[in-house]
Amino acid sequence: MKDNQIALKTHAFARRMVKAYQYLLEKKEYNMSNQLVRSGTSVGAMVKEAEFAQSKADFINKMSIALKEANETRYWLDLLHYGDYLEDDIYMSLDKDIKEIISILVAIVKSTKDNQ
Repeated sequence: MKDNQIALKTHAFARRMVKAYQYLLEKKEYNMSNQLVRSGTSVGAMVKEAEFAQSKADFINKMSIALKEANETRYWLDLLHYGDYLEDDIYMSLDKDIKEIISILVAIVKSTKDNQ
C-alpha cells in the first residue's frame, strides 16, 4: 500500500468514518450514521479489492463501485450536516476529503477506460 495513494487516502478516510460513526452515536443518531460508516468504509474496501482484480474490466468495475460508494458517502455527509449532526468544521473537513477521493477515482476510471 506504500505507493498506492488512493488506497492510502481511502484507508485514512475509512478510519475517519469509524470515528465519525462513534461521534454520531454519542449524539444519538443511529440510522444515517450507520449508512455513513457502511458506505464510507466500503470505498476503501473496493479500492483494496481492485488491487487484485482479475482483469482490466474487473478493475474498472471495482473502482466504479468505489466511486459510487464515495458519492453515496457524500450524500450522507450532506444530510448529517443539514440535520445539525455534524458541525461545519467537521463536515467541511470530511467533505473536502471525499471530494478529493471522488476526483481521484473519476480520473482512475476514466484513464483506465481510455487505455482499454
